[in-house]
Amino acid sequence: MRPILLRIKRLSDLADLPTYQSEHASGLDLHAALAEPVILEAGEIRLIPCGFAVAVPVGYEAQIRPRSGLATRHGISIPNAPGTIDADYRGEVKVSLVNLGREQFTIEPNMRIAQMVIGPVAYCAVEEVEELDETARGPGGFGSTGT
Repeated sequence: MRPILLRIKRLSDLADLPTYQSEHASGLDLHAALAEPVILEAGEIRLIPCGFAVAVPVGYEAQIRPRSGLATRHGISIPNAPGTIDADYRGEVKVSLVNLGREQFTIEPNMRIAQMVIGPVAYCAVEEVEELDETARGPGGFGSTGT
């Protein structure tokens, strides 16, 4: 498989560039570009800088997802998971972290705080219609197909 080119501009000397942690990893790990630790209290949401900007190729998006280890061990997640970085965004990548745990959590400088997955985007033409085609499921949702 031929990789796509992901252009990254370092905005801070504190920044570590995104990296894959294994040969077949889906996501690039994102690091906190912090000069000193940040305390995330239980229930608190904080925006953590990553210290770089990215040029996602047209036809793709970057999804920002929680790291499973932080989520399962400490309750650290992303409130808008997955967050989306569009192909035309050129600002600093920042990660919104939420502490769903019961204790405060310390985000250390250069800590791996999230992962970024690059994926294709399907573009749609929107057409307003009077009726939609019927299906067996119909309008049922939120648990309507089983328990």
